[in-house]
Amino acid sequence: MALEDLVSVEFTPAEVTTVTDAIDRIISIIGPKAKNLTPAERQMYGKVRYEFEVWIDKARGHMTSNPTLVPPYIDTVEYEKDYAARNVMKPVEAKLKQLYEMFDDTFILLGHDLYINSLAFYNAVKTASKNNVPGSTSIYQDLKQQFPGGGKKKEDPAVPPTPTP
Repeated sequence: MALEDLVSVEFTPAEVTTVTDAIDRIISIIGPKAKNLTPAERQMYGKVRYEFEVWIDKARGHMTSNPTLVPPYIDTVEYEKDYAARNVMKPVEAKLKQLYEMFDDTFILLGHDLYINSLAFYNAVKTASKNNVPGSTSIYQDLKQQFPGGGKKKEDPAVPPTPTP
């Protein structure tokens, strides 16, 4: 009986080239304009959520209607440039998130399929090695390195060990 295959995907070389070229074109446009944040900076700046987007729109409206109230230390030209750029990027971000989710979900399922089938092969080779099937022992020795515990159950620290007589 075959193991369940959660996803079956193939890409032609032409499709791979098309996707890679499209991503390269996107990077060539966004890359020079993009900034790279450290993990600490990402945490420090955070992300503007929906309710603050509404508030920013309100503040912008008031700034536009009441230019005399805008303090001189706010560069309104740069503010409008940032506002326009963010509005251009927002729908693109939504599409990229959707694309990434499709990509990531498929990637997860492919990894799962590969792991389950590789594990089934490993267990078959393990059994073959125990039964002295020629050629199986070296394969088993190579693959078992992934499982250094050797299948031994770890003791539960909450349960004291059973004394030996």
